Amino acid sequence: MKIAILGYGKMGKAIEAAASERGHTVGLRVSSANADFVPADLAGHDVAIEFSRPESVVGNVLKCFDADLPVVIGTTGWYDRFEELKKTCEKKGQAMLPATNFSIGVHLFFSFNKYIAKAMSHYKHYDVAIEEIHHTQKLDAPSGTAITLAEGLIENRDEKTEWINESTHLPHQLGIVSKRIENVPGTHTVRYRSEIDSIELKHTAHNRKGFATGSVVAAEWLKDRKGVFAMSDVLNLS
Repeated sequence: MKIAILGYGKMGKAIEAAASERGHTVGLRVSSANADFVPADLAGHDVAIEFSRPESVVGNVLKCFDADLPVVIGTTGWYDRFEELKKTCEKKGQAMLPATNFSIGVHLFFSFNKYIAKAMSHYKHYDVAIEEIHHTQKLDAPSGTAITLAEGLIENRDEKTEWINESTHLPHQLGIVSKRIENVPGTHTVRYRSEIDSIELKHTAHNRKGFATGSVVAAEWLKDRKGVFAMSDVLNLS
């Protein structure tokens, strides 16, 4: 495949390396220097992978739609406009696959999280909270991955009705504590705590390769498809 990378920072470079390992080429690299690219610049590409900034996502994706190019979206912090972009994608007969995290291990983690949340829902004396740690360059907090974990928990814990980005003791709130530390690719912990013990489910990324490789796998899957998809479609996870 010939891939356009929209957002050529550390993740963009990791995606290029992963694409090369899998036998693909990169034809367009969009950075701050050429952020005003036009749909015509996408001609001849098979798929785009978007890892730019939250404020650039919608414009970049609309350019992909205009170029009839499927787009994988890894940037987070823009999901307040997801429904708008989804409707446009469906109306124009285009393809997009957004994900808060492309790591295959993280998507297994999401599945484990829901399973354990359902099992723990019978034991109300355990409260639950989430901690996420990322590098200091990460722009959004909480992370998209932490929000996905929170949504999975709220679906399976009747007493939890909303998440909040701080520690909380209110029974209906699910607390997410966000920490930013140099050179941490991403660590997420779901912690169940009672007066007598704690149970933890944890995922630790050692580097960006898992995210990058997963986004290329998603791009391979999305090529020649139309519609709005998720990584659960790619990995066949319920």
